[in-house]
Amino acid sequence: MPKQIITTLDSGDVAKYVLIAGEPERIPKIAAHLKNPKKILSVREYTVYEGTIEGKRVTVASTGIGGPSTAILIEELANLGADTFVRIGTSGGIADGLEKGDFVISTAAIRADGTSRSYAWPEYPASANHEVTLALIRAAMRSRARFTVGVTFSVDGFYPENKLLGENGSLISMCHGGYMLRERENRLRDVKMMGAKNIEMETATLFTLGNLYGLRTGAICIVSDVVPWHPTEKIIDFEKNMSKCIQVGVEGLRTLIRWDKQKGRARYWVPR
Repeated sequence: MPKQIITTLDSGDVAKYVLIAGEPERIPKIAAHLKNPKKILSVREYTVYEGTIEGKRVTVASTGIGGPSTAILIEELANLGADTFVRIGTSGGIADGLEKGDFVISTAAIRADGTSRSYAWPEYPASANHEVTLALIRAAMRSRARFTVGVTFSVDGFYPENKLLGENGSLISMCHGGYMLRERENRLRDVKMMGAKNIEMETATLFTLGNLYGLRTGAICIVSDVVPWHPTEKIIDFEKNMSKCIQVGVEGLRTLIRWDKQKGRARYWVPR
């Protein structure tokens, strides 16, 4: 496979197992949890490291913000042999009961983005791989973290999709000058009614491409803020909480690697 167009990654640069995050600055922090971490490259929004877990090579890479840059990374890593992706990200909490610092493990995503629609019909599901999801749940349980599991609301527009709380419970636009389309006014309330746990910008693209290309994908996100209808004064140490989220994500991948050794060549398998 020739050198990739955007990331410039080449044959031999990428492992089967991949940990991804949005921020390039988070990549060395994730890689520090691996054995013998080393930097591969940094170009545009893509910073790439590698290391090992359980003796297996693991790539750690940033996606940048949103679906377009995420899709480019997934395409190019898959071209070079990657087939398992675990996202460690940030999100806004939507569901009642979620607090800053909690974790959300995504089972599927509402595709309110534009990138995934360039790949598949609007009706096409964006769902996580069950093995990756179970591995993340096991890791979260063992860490005794506060977490929930469910559907994620994935969007493209950070400002038009998020809202502030106004008087009498109304939702106010975060866009410049208060710009807001009427159809966007109650979208957060609608997705809450549909059971969405959190809102972010990459998971729908990741899960859609995973299903289309036969890749295993999963995601765990920290709740870094909450939606306006249950504002909280809770203050968290974001770096400390993100460090724990990273630990859970890495341990989830470690669990998956161990399960893969037990699984062998079985096509379908569940942990014993």
